[in-house]
Amino acid sequence: MSTRHGADHPLTWGFPAEQSVSSWEQRHDRGEVPSVWPYGLDGLREFAPVSVADLPVPGRLARLRARAGVGPRRKAGTAFTWDENAAFRLQVTKPHERFISGVIWLTDMVERGTVPARLIEVLREAEALWVLSEAQVDPLRALLGVGGPRVVAVPFGVDAEFFSVRPYPSRPRIVSIGNDRDRDPQTLFRAFSRVLDARPDTEIIVQTSAEGAPDGVQVAQRMSHGELHELYATASVVATATRPNLHVSGMTVTLEALATGRPVVNTGTPGMSQYVDEGRTGHLVPVGDAAAMADRLIALLDDPARAATMGEQGRLAVETGFTTQVMCAHLATLLLPDVE
Repeated sequence: MSTRHGADHPLTWGFPAEQSVSSWEQRHDRGEVPSVWPYGLDGLREFAPVSVADLPVPGRLARLRARAGVGPRRKAGTAFTWDENAAFRLQVTKPHERFISGVIWLTDMVERGTVPARLIEVLREAEALWVLSEAQVDPLRALLGVGGPRVVAVPFGVDAEFFSVRPYPSRPRIVSIGNDRDRDPQTLFRAFSRVLDARPDTEIIVQTSAEGAPDGVQVAQRMSHGELHELYATASVVATATRPNLHVSGMTVTLEALATGRPVVNTGTPGMSQYVDEGRTGHLVPVGDAAAMADRLIALLDDPARAATMGEQGRLAVETGFTTQVMCAHLATLLLPDVE
């Protein structure tokens, strides 16, 4: 992918004010978090100047004025947001004539029947939208209708320097990280019970707030990014179980684990096959199938040489296709007219 710098086309990144990009920068300087900016979007500065606009939560009056078309005047230039909620804040509080946004949860909200009509109106005004899962492209296009913005899939990326490759461990250990609403802890726990029956020497550590972990499973609380990296380094394999979803729940953990050089066993939801190469960097199993997940985990524990090789292939896959630099290069082609 060849690029030309877009110095004549500065970008504005709209980000929730309460999360604070500057605070993230300070934490990065202390070595606490990956990437200089959240999601690695500091990489866009290689293509064009990027300023950050803090987006407050819009009050009721601001929302009403925006809907009536009497809100703040739209600013010239290009603005972008990471997700649809930030896009709504942007166009209500600091609207821009040209804006582009990521969309994460909206396609799954359709399945649950909880789509806010006003959010759809705002997104239809976007020049383009990106998703991190190919499985979201067609549903989002259908939702926005004929004449809606262009929708493209962009590969997610992680900081492969922060999540550096680590030597494969000699002691069998399974690690599972994540607590979002689409995780499936009960399937995970049933799978772990089967693993412990077959391989009682295995250590299992799960970071979750869910209850019901079987005996022999250590439950950890919320951890820092640095602590997560150290935990990945001790894992023989990293497991993620999710419910049906289109936005690839567990994607971040998956790529962080692969970057560390660890194979993964995941629920094969639509879009996950973009990030896990079956049999090469990990395994994908059917939704809710604890037996299949346990079988795949046990097979990797029983063959550590193969597991280590899969981890090596996973690291290579991240380096070549799933870094923040790769992601930002794709985003630049959307955001800037002179990048190709």
